[in-house]
Amino acid sequence: NVISPMQRGINNVGRAISDRLQAFQSVKKLRKENEELRAKIDELFATNQQLTQDKYELDGLRRLYELDAKYMDYEKVAARVIASDTNNWFYSFIVDKGSEDGIKVGMNVMAGNGLVGIVSETGKNWSRIRSIIDDNCNVSGMSIETQDTCIVSGDLKLMKEQGVIRVEMISMDAAFQDDYEIVTSHISDKYLQGILIGYIQDIEVDSSKMTKTAYLIPAVDFKRLDEVLIVTELKEAYDFK
Repeated sequence: NVISPMQRGINNVGRAISDRLQAFQSVKKLRKENEELRAKIDELFATNQQLTQDKYELDGLRRLYELDAKYMDYEKVAARVIASDTNNWFYSFIVDKGSEDGIKVGMNVMAGNGLVGIVSETGKNWSRIRSIIDDNCNVSGMSIETQDTCIVSGDLKLMKEQGVIRVEMISMDAAFQDDYEIVTSHISDKYLQGILIGYIQDIEVDSSKMTKTAYLIPAVDFKRLDEVLIVTELKEAYDFK
């Protein structure tokens, strides 16, 4: 009568200790499995990031290939953007090709669906590109549909706020319409003919009542530039003296 309750108590304590030990072992096992799962998740996350990056680069290369095929008459060199201005807009940036690769000041630069800008400076293995959205950039443009000319003027502030730049010096009798393609014109002194600049919008008579003005949606995304094509042909300069 005395021993039986004690034995039951000892058995209960033993079972409790055993249960606790089993629970502790289960926790250790779960922790180990959790660590292994986290390691696998980290590995899968890294693999997924790499695959996403590879796809992004492949898409970029595919776009460059399509652009190269579109302007197959021009010899080109592919270059990667390695530095840009700090405001996240590519109005001026550096690429990894320079004079040793045959790059010269004045060469035209393309990406996306058309014109990016022009080479403004070169080093041995780098070049600076000034894009068409820069405030100091002016490009002689032409409508594919009507052959009428105009001047496409960079405007970084306008580009940031509305995603467009200015089009000026449109003749009063020019039959421009919204969404017409504007390409580099044959009378440009720096840009080769026929490279797409963008699409014209919001045409109106300017304050002088002598010409028209408009806006242009660039053919290039100037917030995202990774690779470009540099046309290794300079526009021939003419002396009209």
